[in-house]
Amino acid sequence: MVTILLAALPALTALALGLLAVLVSPWWWCAAVPALLLAGVALRDLRQRRHAVLRNYPLLGHLRFAMEALRPEVQQYFVERNVDGVPFDRDTRSIVYERAKGTDAEDPFGTELELDRPGTEYLVPSMAPRPVPTEQPRVRIGGPHCTRPYDMALLNVSAMSFGALSDRAIHALNEGARRGGFAHDTGEGGISAHHLAPGGDLVWEVGTGYFGCRTEDGGFDPRLFAEKASLDQVACVLLKISQGAKPGIGGVLPGSKVGREIASVRGVPQGRTVISPPYHRVYRTPRELVRFLDRMRDLAGGKPVGFKLCVGSRREFLAVCKAMLEEDVTPDFIVVDGAEGGTGAAPLEFADTVGLPLTEGLTTVHRALVGTGLRDRIRIGASGKVATGSDIVKRLIQGADYTNSARAMMFALGCIQAQRCHTNTCPVGVATQDPRRARALDIEDKARRVQRFQEATVKSTLQIMAAMGVERPGDLAPGMLLRRVGPDDVRSHADLYAPLAHGQLLASASVPDSWEGDWKAAHPDRFALR
Repeated sequence: MVTILLAALPALTALALGLLAVLVSPWWWCAAVPALLLAGVALRDLRQRRHAVLRNYPLLGHLRFAMEALRPEVQQYFVERNVDGVPFDRDTRSIVYERAKGTDAEDPFGTELELDRPGTEYLVPSMAPRPVPTEQPRVRIGGPHCTRPYDMALLNVSAMSFGALSDRAIHALNEGARRGGFAHDTGEGGISAHHLAPGGDLVWEVGTGYFGCRTEDGGFDPRLFAEKASLDQVACVLLKISQGAKPGIGGVLPGSKVGREIASVRGVPQGRTVISPPYHRVYRTPRELVRFLDRMRDLAGGKPVGFKLCVGSRREFLAVCKAMLEEDVTPDFIVVDGAEGGTGAAPLEFADTVGLPLTEGLTTVHRALVGTGLRDRIRIGASGKVATGSDIVKRLIQGADYTNSARAMMFALGCIQAQRCHTNTCPVGVATQDPRRARALDIEDKARRVQRFQEATVKSTLQIMAAMGVERPGDLAPGMLLRRVGPDDVRSHADLYAPLAHGQLLASASVPDSWEGDWKAAHPDRFALR
């Protein structure tokens, strides 16, 4: 009965208004025509079979879809507090916006956080603070087999491909990196003209699709790789094993998005769907991975070579460490991507449940390298929700040498966290290939903002370190970061993640009980979770 009434009401209304237009005044057609259109919509709702709610509630059911579409904006602008928005709360976004604009990122009247809530972390200030350094520290990337080392900044642009971001966004990021003297990770989509035009330093990321160094059948092309790696702007080369947003899963780029420019950059046919497999063709075992990294370094002319992963099994990473020891070959750097990373669109199950968060992944990699005596040959980068100076300090304490940031750099470009990155409808022209939307992004203005954000965030990092009584990142220690684990229990990271001594895993008598099982099971010629 309700369904019939909802469908009949606009039709009866249109009929009545039509009679008034004929009998009283033609002006009634102004109301009769919209009523007639609503009657047509109601009739369509009754006949369609896709949405049950519209068949039962014609016209009125559309309110459900309208409210669902408005929900994210209502939640962000009217419901969420300053400290509980996700993935990034309003306070964090505001800090990035203010630093990018060159204004003071300061708030009055104290913190809004509940500092006694379990999980809250505290940095330990010193009773004897140090002067704040005036120059940004640099991290030398380059192990014993690297002939062309690179000095990395504490904060750099993390991996975001041309294709995921617009041409103007890529251009602005690289121009900001050039002005600020920090590195720009290309993402796995290849090196485009928009990466090269400004002249900023690049970390060329090579994924399972081998875009930019790809054979016709999707394999690795050493000739093309050597050609691209020889570019002066390419400072380092990075092999992507997995990423935080979707570890262990590949990707599909629909043919409709593979235009002329993207096809040229990626080395794929224009208009044809491109599949990135979840696995690499160039290795199947830890030993093969290590040997391939050494080959990449040779092809790159001695430039630093590393790999990126979202950590899963400690046993598998220890197997890679054993392969490094037996081959006497190490990467120059490793980038640890936390499961909280998110510029890549991914199935919700992967984003929510697969892979270790950055804290656990980073401490695992750092301690494994220390325990196998390899830490002094390999630098560690950390990426995953790094947006503020305190974020950087925490990651340095947990074992990183430097950090990368993706979403915070997007905020600096003007991203408003609309979370439409995968729909090609980004409202600010950052994550879209629609030229009409991308034109809204002014390259000169956004490049300045990226530069200012990076500079101010590193300055904040140095200020926090000085307040903690240290002048250099290497002086930070796990005991300087505390975490509340219960209502009346606060522990340091040194207690939560017991450090290993240099080479401790190499002496069987000194292997800790908590590491013994994984260390014994790890084998340099196989990846195995059991």
